[in-house]
Amino acid sequence: MHETLWFLIVGAVLVFMGIAATTLRRLPVSAAMFYLAFGFVLGPAGIGLLQLDMVADAHLLRMITEVALLVSLFAIGLRLRLGILDTLWTVPLRLGFLAMLATIPLLTLFGVYVLGLGWGPALLLASILAPTDPVLAHDVQVHNPGDHDLLRFALSGEGGLNDGIALPFAMLGLALCLTPDAPAGQVFTLALAGSIVWGVAGAIVIGGLLGWATTHAVTWLRTRHAQALGLEGFFALGLIELSFGAAQLLHTYGFLAVFAAGVAMRRVEHRASGDVSARKTIGTVDSEDVDATAANPSKAHAFMTESVLGFTIELERIAEVAVMAMVGNVLATWVGPLFTWQTVALTIALFVVVRPISVELSLLGSSATPTQRRLMSWFGIRGIGSFYYLAYALEYGPIAAVKPLVPLALTVVAASVVIHGVSATPLMNWYHRLRSGEH
Repeated sequence: MHETLWFLIVGAVLVFMGIAATTLRRLPVSAAMFYLAFGFVLGPAGIGLLQLDMVADAHLLRMITEVALLVSLFAIGLRLRLGILDTLWTVPLRLGFLAMLATIPLLTLFGVYVLGLGWGPALLLASILAPTDPVLAHDVQVHNPGDHDLLRFALSGEGGLNDGIALPFAMLGLALCLTPDAPAGQVFTLALAGSIVWGVAGAIVIGGLLGWATTHAVTWLRTRHAQALGLEGFFALGLIELSFGAAQLLHTYGFLAVFAAGVAMRRVEHRASGDVSARKTIGTVDSEDVDATAANPSKAHAFMTESVLGFTIELERIAEVAVMAMVGNVLATWVGPLFTWQTVALTIALFVVVRPISVELSLLGSSATPTQRRLMSWFGIRGIGSFYYLAYALEYGPIAAVKPLVPLALTVVAASVVIHGVSATPLMNWYHRLRSGEH
């Protein structure tokens, strides 16, 4: 009966969300809020079907969240249809690198001097909360390839970049937790700085090359030999796994490599299709002979890329259900207070002070308008990326130092899901009206 109940509940939730998805897009709520509540209800406060322990189940939570992030990062890369040298890339690059480099020290100082944490736990907490979320920001992301709105493009690109870049800072925080009395010079070394540079640059090169090579190889087989037709989902999952595995093997940042692979696949399609959108390039597809479109030299790149994008978006939605339900369940099963003055102060400081300062500093001299900067400052959504690094720290770090960070990180994630979920639709509608009036 227990297993039957699981099938009934999960099936009902998925069918309901599939039916209600269009309605939710018009309301000041997000799907993530429902999944969060669903996970909470599954816990001991509700029907008691699921009781995940953030510490004991850290490995399982980290693995599931890792898969969700990989799929989402690849999907974001596929959405960014723009030339690599286009100046529009400068804004997400600034947010992804510079804003993170400002966020981490500001949050670290807050952790030490306001929350009373040691330098290691404070740096680790800052690294956990620094990356913005690539999964939950549906309303503020690029929806269709070719959407070059600066706000949406910048937030999408930032979410694709900073989830991978947070890793070395999290590892530094863990190292300081393990050796709190070690001199700073023994932790921050030139070798470490070199490994960070290699981790970023190597990941971009590895992911870019694999994305470029895979896309060209498959389309060549299709257009020249009518082979490798169909099963785009296999290519998507294979490229994600290859990019992540190769990056890990060569000691670079796997998340960044997967994002770069998605960008590279889209870049190949963009060069092949030119200024015409991928959907217009594909045109009408004969349902009786889909392979004819897939093997058409003028349509093969666009058809493959759009098919892969559609597949990864569906996976991304399923992953969102799983991870946010896990977060909700962990909130329900956590033994101890979640809402304290420390968690409230941290949430306010991050959303109202640290994020705006980081964005303003990183965008000095950029082409972003004041309105776009304010919205970028507000939509520093925290979610699955932060949950991943929290599970990572619990799995590999000293429990005594990491466990006190759990309520702080979980409260920020939950607050972001609710606050940003409620505000995203009305603020983006206002932004669209403002842009329409300007044009």
